[in-house]
Amino acid sequence: MAEQIPLQFEHRVNKSFDDFYPGNNQQAVDDLKNCIGGTGEQQIYLWGDKGLGKSHLLQASSQLAQSLRKTTFYYAFTAAALPAITLLAGLDEYEVVCFDNIEAIAGNAEWELGFFNFYNRHRDRGFKLILASNCPPHWLQVALPDLKTRLNWGLTIKLKDLPDAERIKALSYKARQMGFDISPNVGRFLLNHYVRDLSALWELLERLDRATLAAKRKLTLPFLKEVLSKHEP
Repeated sequence: MAEQIPLQFEHRVNKSFDDFYPGNNQQAVDDLKNCIGGTGEQQIYLWGDKGLGKSHLLQASSQLAQSLRKTTFYYAFTAAALPAITLLAGLDEYEVVCFDNIEAIAGNAEWELGFFNFYNRHRDRGFKLILASNCPPHWLQVALPDLKTRLNWGLTIKLKDLPDAERIKALSYKARQMGFDISPNVGRFLLNHYVRDLSALWELLERLDRATLAAKRKLTLPFLKEVLSKHEP
């Protein structure tokens, strides 16, 4: 029986595969679903720039595993404060494990060795491991050679950036999931005059959703400018 490990978070309902706009990353979504479903790779390593949806996809993978009644665990590392190595205790008995920001453990001897041992036990059981990072596995500054080799096993996927036309579609898709509409004109204005980072755009959508509900107004371009002006420094 696996040791009960406290989860770092509660799954957010808007971090599922259904809520993710794939654009030119549809193959990555399909590969993750196949991995979780048992017909794909045993190990997947996602990498790419900030804001492309790596964390979203890992949480979506964990949610899908949970819906399939598989034991699953998700954790996002931060370089500033690694958790105690006891986080890994019993984790090799979980069928699907997702680690975000895996680059954070590079250079930490205790974590490199601990993760190496967990990795071997987990893989020997035939369970699924999904990792995400800001760089490809061969760029990781991992000192333990055998661990670096293992991180290069499996399927490595680089998430692709979305061209502007796809970013506008992604904005419209996310807005509809929240219950309001964004016109192409509004989408172009946001990209050209506000922010291009996707994670920042998703946060902005939550603010716009609240604003449209409070004002009981559609998100027209004049109303958008009014909302943004109230948050300018």
